[in-house]
Amino acid sequence: MNIKYTLLAISLGFSITTAIAQNKASTAKVKTPVNANGNYRGVFKIKPGFEVPFNFEIDKDKITFLNAEERFDGGKVYQTGDSVKIKIDQFDNELAFKINGDSLIGTLRKQDNSGKPIAVVAKKGENFRFKPSGAKPAADFSGTYDVVFKSPSGTDEKTVGVFQQTGSKLTGTFLRITGDSRYLEGVVEGNNFYLSSFIGSTPSYYKGTFSNNKEIVGESVNARGSIAFNGIQNQNAELPDAYKLTYLKEGYKTLDFSFPDVNGKKISLKDEKYKGKPVILTITGTWCPNCVDEASFIAPWYKENRKRGIEVIAIHYERQLDSAYVKKALNGFREKFGIEYDQVVAGKPDKKLVAESLPALNNFLSFPTTIFINKKGEVAKIHTGYSGPATGKFYTAFVEEFNKEVDSLINK
Repeated sequence: MNIKYTLLAISLGFSITTAIAQNKASTAKVKTPVNANGNYRGVFKIKPGFEVPFNFEIDKDKITFLNAEERFDGGKVYQTGDSVKIKIDQFDNELAFKINGDSLIGTLRKQDNSGKPIAVVAKKGENFRFKPSGAKPAADFSGTYDVVFKSPSGTDEKTVGVFQQTGSKLTGTFLRITGDSRYLEGVVEGNNFYLSSFIGSTPSYYKGTFSNNKEIVGESVNARGSIAFNGIQNQNAELPDAYKLTYLKEGYKTLDFSFPDVNGKKISLKDEKYKGKPVILTITGTWCPNCVDEASFIAPWYKENRKRGIEVIAIHYERQLDSAYVKKALNGFREKFGIEYDQVVAGKPDKKLVAESLPALNNFLSFPTTIFINKKGEVAKIHTGYSGPATGKFYTAFVEEFNKEVDSLINK
């Protein structure tokens, strides 16, 4: 063989062998992407030595927060390699994680990086909420309780506690005139109880004791501090009449307003669309957990009842008022709940500013507030706050009263 070709063959063989070796080495360095899908138990480390547990599920590009019987659609999941980011647009928050084996380690933070982030650790495959101690419940503490929260300002707040116990599992909520604490889930161990909740906004945590003489003592804890509460079981416990807390000033019968929708179109009760029809006004905000519950009720209700000649307008007060933010927030809210009624933007969610933007109101106490308008364009009733589905019999009573009032407005 010609020496020239012999050397060329040897050179080619060496190059191929080297390329194969380099390719193997390169392949060995590439890690197989870890799939974040699965069920998790997470804990928020809200302050040294104190953790708030929560449960969630990641399925492809979606996170679902789990609280009692509720499955709450939390937002979009984005994974790049071992990094996982969850955009909780509903509350302008995000969870940012690194995958470490079967754990997620990261923070809950505002999307604009304002404020102080909260450290979070989550473990895949753990389905419990509070670590079981083995202690059996001292009794069944299910029931309705008169509960008073001791405000740091010295002002007591009357609430109603509703609890359901099955074995050592405890679920429940606290009703306030401004709304309820939504779905709380936890355990009873001996006389002690622990409850928590998280849907993407602020972690909720309650702990305390039940006594055998049907008393309850505890505290609500967050990163800023704690609020003590106490109460006693009372199956007839109730809040002040929600229809008597907000009303019109003397001399007023109507609400006059003209607020823009996301496209800048002004909407008013004087528009032809609303003349001669009863109208439900809901004072709301996409950031408000109780408003979420209200929207999940009113949106399908409107689809079923609009043919009866009833209309709905959602008056939004949002944390930011620039056009891009408003469109993102309200369009996302519309899509999430299937809203087909008009949404307008009236300002920022400051109670004083709300009252100023609707000057016929004597005050403004709560998001949401629901206003019933008759066919003449006059205010018939105003309901302050919202008792959502987590409140059981109180929610049932609200729905019955709501439909009764609508029937009255339509039939007059």
